[in-house]
Amino acid sequence: MHRHIAAAAAAHVPLVAAAARLPLTRPTPCSEWDLQDLLGHLLYWTPVLAEVGRRSGHGPADGPEPTAPVTGDWPVRLHAAREDLVVVWSEPAAWDGTVTMGEQVPAAVIGGMVLGELVVHGWDLGRAVGVDPQWPAEVLDATLTAVSAMAEQGRGMGVFAPAVEPGAGATPIERIVALTGRDPGCGR
Repeated sequence: MHRHIAAAAAAHVPLVAAAARLPLTRPTPCSEWDLQDLLGHLLYWTPVLAEVGRRSGHGPADGPEPTAPVTGDWPVRLHAAREDLVVVWSEPAAWDGTVTMGEQVPAAVIGGMVLGELVVHGWDLGRAVGVDPQWPAEVLDATLTAVSAMAEQGRGMGVFAPAVEPGAGATPIERIVALTGRDPGCGR
């Protein structure tokens, strides 16, 4: 799956550029988040996941989900953090062994989470800014595999909502977001 990280992240570039021109109060497909909340989530988690992948971080602190401030030149900070994430998780060695994410976790599980975060939050961001992000079919296939493997655990942790039925003829991205509890038709 490491081969898909760069392509999954590349879709974020035009989405972040579009977000930088819009009010931060715009809604997202996540009913509890507006654009500022989604960007704050990305600004916080992107560098944290890179540090975890290089084995120099331990994940987030306990408590409510932290976010980073969406202030100043946030698009530049997010771009730099995303590029670092790509460098770290594109290396096959990052997926070997275990990493610390509060506790020891197989690195491949966190790598799959990184891939899922890039695609699912890319879709969220796309819906918020009115742009349909595009990913190669192999990226979506790998993401569907990763999200399918973590969906039940994600629901148990309150990270994913109950799955949504994507409907007959659903595209891979629609199946992915439906697994996380998002309505694939949201924001159209």
